[in-house]
Amino acid sequence: MKASDVRTKSSDELNDQLGALKKEQFNLRFQRATGQLENTARVKEIRRDIARIKTIARQKSAENKA
Repeated sequence: MKASDVRTKSSDELNDQLGALKKEQFNLRFQRATGQLENTARVKEIRRDIARIKTIARQKSAENKA
């Protein structure tokens, strides 16, 4: 996911996507714990996507307050 894609989304869409990513991260954690995780790089991608969404959401909220 690119930052430019995230910036074009509304706050509600960002919150929905953030929830979906957190669910996927939770599932990946269980897969890793049980030894069923095949794509280990996906864990890092998810973590970074969550951080990217949170950062851009915070920037948008700061713009609205100013």
